[in-house]
Amino acid sequence: MRHLLPKPAERLALRIAHRLRHYWRRIARPQLRGVSVLLRDGQGRVLMVRHAYGPPQWSPPGGGIARGEPPEDAARREMEEELGLRIERLVLLGTLSETISGAPHTAYLFTAQIDALPRPDGREVVEARFFALDGLPPEMSALTRRRLAILAES
Repeated sequence: MRHLLPKPAERLALRIAHRLRHYWRRIARPQLRGVSVLLRDGQGRVLMVRHAYGPPQWSPPGGGIARGEPPEDAARREMEEELGLRIERLVLLGTLSETISGAPHTAYLFTAQIDALPRPDGREVVEARFFALDGLPPEMSALTRRRLAILAES
């Protein structure tokens, strides 16, 4: 069904939905669950993406976990939907308890080695790029820096 909506229209809808979801989370404070996947290439660089919505910062790819969906399945689904990548072997680095938009959030942090190039979907993800751990972009959130610190420790 998503393919019926032109990419620019979907990006606009995502920006509006993101803002509304931000306010809803502050009021309702639902318990959220999501995944972040730190993908590494053969040179040890980490893949970072920019989303079509939210702050224009670099972050690891990931997304929400559907009700009843195992975190590992959510990670695989998000990588395929947003980047066209099929991930065979995921390693769970750990879980983080944090707050996003005023709501409690449990983040499942995975890592995986990839040998294919990501193909951003142009809808949710508009840019994807590999960075060396000692050459990360300055435009990153504190949550992203926390995730990368866990990767560096592993």
